[in-house]
Amino acid sequence: MSGFEKWIGREQQLSDRLDEGLAKRWLATFDLPASASGIMPQGIHFALCTPDTPTAELGEDGHPARDESADSFLPPFPMPRRMWASSRLHFRAPLTIGAVVTRTSRVASITEKTGSTGRLAFVDVEHETQANGTLAVLETQTLVYREAALSDAALSPPPLGEGHFDRDAWDVHKALTPDPRLLFRYSALTFNTHRIHYDAPYARAVERYRGLVVHGPLTASLLLQVAAEKLGDNHLRTFEFRGMSPAIAGEELILAMRGGGSQYELGAFAQDGRQIMKAVAAV
Repeated sequence: MSGFEKWIGREQQLSDRLDEGLAKRWLATFDLPASASGIMPQGIHFALCTPDTPTAELGEDGHPARDESADSFLPPFPMPRRMWASSRLHFRAPLTIGAVVTRTSRVASITEKTGSTGRLAFVDVEHETQANGTLAVLETQTLVYREAALSDAALSPPPLGEGHFDRDAWDVHKALTPDPRLLFRYSALTFNTHRIHYDAPYARAVERYRGLVVHGPLTASLLLQVAAEKLGDNHLRTFEFRGMSPAIAGEELILAMRGGGSQYELGAFAQDGRQIMKAVAAV
């Protein structure tokens, strides 16, 4: 494992407070009304206990630089491209305005592989989020590190094709177009400085994306809101999502849901039917 196994078990703890300012900015970003109870929508935890790395210690891509030191939570893989591939979420208690929040993160596993695009490294990170001492969210997040893109590599994803999203196959669907303003606000909420979300020349020339990339957890948050509209706020017990293809800012994003009883399937799609995200949820 190239010596990276010594990172397994490494922990990091961050603290925060879900104050009224953050709550208002989150709700404004998604055009959501405030709740009289002060209980926030599921997904707000993505904006809590965010990385506080000094600017001087960021890598070229905007993520915290990684090295061999004991302070480096994640290993210094030689593959520079990082993606949030998936998450498995267990909601235990809602998060309320005013809560003091602590997140303990632990590197659970590291796997290295060779794929069609070269070397890959997968890191599972377990996050335990507590609010006022009560367990609120358990999450296992999978990060993927990939080799640098060739300067002449085809832009990803391919241009929109002739296909279409099959609305008849889903119980609920809605369309919106994430634009750079939404991406900027979400980056600010989550203190995410990955340049693929705001620096179009970098996204195209260095990482070879066709445009600004919509954040994976932003798409997941939008799907959580679709579930809340259908089932009620804070009604999900579990939620799992996996990125399938990049969503590009300025292009229509279709959010869909189907199922019943205690199990539901959700998905995000481009207008030509290309699947961007798969998700399942239980109530």
